[in-house]
Amino acid sequence: MRKIFLLIYFPFCCFSSSKATNKVPGKILPGAYQTSEYLPLLKGKKVAVFANHTSIINKTHLIDTLLKSGINVVKIFAPEHGFRGVANAGELINNSIDSATGISIVSLYGKHSKPSTSDLQNTDILLFDIQDVGVRFYTYISSLEELMEAAIENDKPLIVLDRPNPNGFYVDGPVLDSNYKSFVGKQCIPIVYGMTIGEYAKMLLGEKLLSWKYIRKVDEQIHLGQIFGFEDKKENFKLTIIRCKNYTHKSKYVLPVPPSPNLPDMASIYWYPSTCLFEGTVISEGRGTEHPFCIIGHPLLQDAPFSFTPISKIGATNPKFENTICKGWNLWQNYNASNTALPGFQLTYLINAFKILNNKEAFFSATHESYFFNKLAGNDVLMKQIKAGTPESEIRKTWQPKLLVFKKVRKKYLLYADFE
Repeated sequence: MRKIFLLIYFPFCCFSSSKATNKVPGKILPGAYQTSEYLPLLKGKKVAVFANHTSIINKTHLIDTLLKSGINVVKIFAPEHGFRGVANAGELINNSIDSATGISIVSLYGKHSKPSTSDLQNTDILLFDIQDVGVRFYTYISSLEELMEAAIENDKPLIVLDRPNPNGFYVDGPVLDSNYKSFVGKQCIPIVYGMTIGEYAKMLLGEKLLSWKYIRKVDEQIHLGQIFGFEDKKENFKLTIIRCKNYTHKSKYVLPVPPSPNLPDMASIYWYPSTCLFEGTVISEGRGTEHPFCIIGHPLLQDAPFSFTPISKIGATNPKFENTICKGWNLWQNYNASNTALPGFQLTYLINAFKILNNKEAFFSATHESYFFNKLAGNDVLMKQIKAGTPESEIRKTWQPKLLVFKKVRKKYLLYADFE
């Protein structure tokens, strides 16, 4: 199958440093900027905000904007990486108090990923504003799903301040098999699903995907299930999406700040859908380097052209092969600002690394007979295909039937013009 390369209209080796302003005609403005649309909905209410360091309007944090506008923010919920966005991936974070405002912060990651009834006491309305990157295993959509369920269960309205999807200009990758549902993949969607977080929220609600139990269809088609005893409350649930301005799914949106510690620039965000799969292997995905998810390798990949040494740093403590010279590939250098083609979702480097690593039996990391790679891929088929030496073009063909089903569902919930 011919690989499709998408043109970029901005350099993507760094984030935008220009100051956003509502006065620039045609400039993409996230939902948070449309204050006149949601501040009246919050006036006189006790507000709980799900936010992190990406929840900004220009250079001002959303929390500060709300407080200055007289909004009574009573609680902050924080996702993976914490409210300030500097914690390691998967690191458990304790509840705390925001030193700048004195507001209580409740961490919603790990065992306590869903707000409890006690968490939502003394609140009238929930507000969600997180920058997503449009990849199934990036956990903010899982956090959104659990927040929506908690809102329905506790009869709380929810406002989602939509933000552009930097990978929203295509759909690709295997659709998750329900047997591999986890916090890095709660729904049967492809790795790159091409929706903003507001559109995704609409789909969760409209397709009745919110549930306490996951019901798998016998024919293994994309799950559009529903839950018993949940529908009555759902019918009364009020979901409000505050749309972005001047955004379409053809846009190549440059994020104003890194969304998490190991996505420091746009190159990392574009490569992330492909190279995050290395987290389920013995290959370093580049944590502990200047360009995570753009630098990949292993000490024994002697035929690879690039050398690097991972070190411990903020957001990447104790990375794979810490202080050890690795051989691999520098994708950041290969796809820098002088290059006009974006990588899309591809398996090229994954397949090549498997071919040249001598110890193939140890390539996929297993813990107690469970492969994290399969959770990321969303099935056990991709691993088997790579082990069997199946060409990427043939692997891609096996995704297409479920991708087509998903694309039809996706179309129903788009808020912005599509890329096709």
